[in-house]
Amino acid sequence: MDALFVGGTMLRRGLLTPGNPVRIVRQFAALGRWGFGLAGELRQAAARSPRRIAVIDDQRQVTYAQLLHRAERLARSLPVAPGERIGLLCRNSARMIEALIGATTLGADPVLMNTGLSAGQLAAVAKDQGLRVLLHDDEFAERAALVDGVEKIGEARFEELIAQAPAANSSPPERPGRTIVLTSGTTGVPKGARRPTPGGFRPLCSIIDRIPLRAQDRVLIAAPLFHTWGFAGLQIALALRATIVLRRRFDPAAVLDDLVRHSCSAMIAVPVMVQQFLELPEPARKPALRAVAVSGSALPGGLATRFMDRYGDVLYNLYGSTEASWASIATPADLRFAPNTAGKPPYGTRIAVLDPDGKPVPQGEVGRLFVGNEMLFEGYTNGGSKTMHEGLLATGDLGHVDAEGRVYVDGREDDMIVSGGENVYPGEVADLLADLPQVRDVAVIGVPDEEYGQRLAAYLVLRDGETLAPETVRDHVRQHRARFCVPRDVVFLDALPRNATGKVVTRELPR
Repeated sequence: MDALFVGGTMLRRGLLTPGNPVRIVRQFAALGRWGFGLAGELRQAAARSPRRIAVIDDQRQVTYAQLLHRAERLARSLPVAPGERIGLLCRNSARMIEALIGATTLGADPVLMNTGLSAGQLAAVAKDQGLRVLLHDDEFAERAALVDGVEKIGEARFEELIAQAPAANSSPPERPGRTIVLTSGTTGVPKGARRPTPGGFRPLCSIIDRIPLRAQDRVLIAAPLFHTWGFAGLQIALALRATIVLRRRFDPAAVLDDLVRHSCSAMIAVPVMVQQFLELPEPARKPALRAVAVSGSALPGGLATRFMDRYGDVLYNLYGSTEASWASIATPADLRFAPNTAGKPPYGTRIAVLDPDGKPVPQGEVGRLFVGNEMLFEGYTNGGSKTMHEGLLATGDLGHVDAEGRVYVDGREDDMIVSGGENVYPGEVADLLADLPQVRDVAVIGVPDEEYGQRLAAYLVLRDGETLAPETVRDHVRQHRARFCVPRDVVFLDALPRNATGKVVTRELPR
């Protein structure tokens, strides 16, 4: 069954097309020798399509052969040993890809650092992860300088290492380098999660079976590469021998122009980026997109429908996490039916909704979401893990499943509050408020309350020129939800505090 699924999916997505026999042999030999990690995927792409443009960023474009050449030279000159860790504090660029693949080629473990980390957080993560080297973009030099006990490599030194590398052929390390992705850290210091290396084609096919990405597409990766979804987009793009379009900073108007100028057929993004697209005037020339795949946070109420009304039925929403990789994927048809659904589990993935005792809850009832697939993380670098139940990983979310098997995420386990004895889900209220035409952005959280234990507080960002009274907000919730869902506190802000991946940093919301 697996072989039929994998073969059929690869055929549909253009991965089994005829070509130069010698290059095809070299392509599969590279995978056989290097495996299905980033180092192997780049080598198979360079063997099959060496002259194809691999990356277009703000400064240059490189072919697959050139990208591999630079990554290999860097691997031979990085001042780290196999098994040591190197932090990468970089924005989206060809340089970051070269650093990632150079480190794994050597057998070192790259740690993907969030560019939004403060100097204190950066120092704490460097210590927690035991970094030997911190490779950074020049714009982060001042922040990096405050990290003690770690060798720093800026952009000029990076180029020197490549230029001075000894000439030699790289061979696979005894121990393949493992990429470490940091958790979002919205509530504290980020933890390092060890990402597994795919064992074959099935993980790729599970995604591209549901999201129509094809071999040799042009894919704009707007999600940060240090984020789980941006990193996954890079893995998929290399496997597809795609041309990857990158921009160091997300600017919706510039990205929209890039999509048209570079004839991109797909975009990898986070929901807040799609939301910002809709705040632009409708473009005179729209990109010819086949897929806009988003992940990383919940889709605000009505966003999916509004986006597809403007850009066509091309939106796909992947629900997953740093630890679980993916759990479900919503297609445009799913989102038309229910804009707040997380879709259905893809091939090879199981979802269970369990009560506190680990027993399945009835269909439609809210419970703890558990997921199982072959790409579950290998534990945190501090030795910790997450709750498991019969081979399934706890996502930390609460949700339910409808009669058609669609998954709905009702909120985080630690976000649910008990107000006056009633269970209240802040996300449900946030979705309701997001539908108000005056509201551009919204967050709802639980705060302590002397009488009821906890209560809801709503934080709203209004569209330019709009006004809204707090009591109007409360009345809107009263009309559609139970009284205990009505936020006692309604706070208007100029902007919500979000991290680089678009998640609201709740600890920075005013109390």
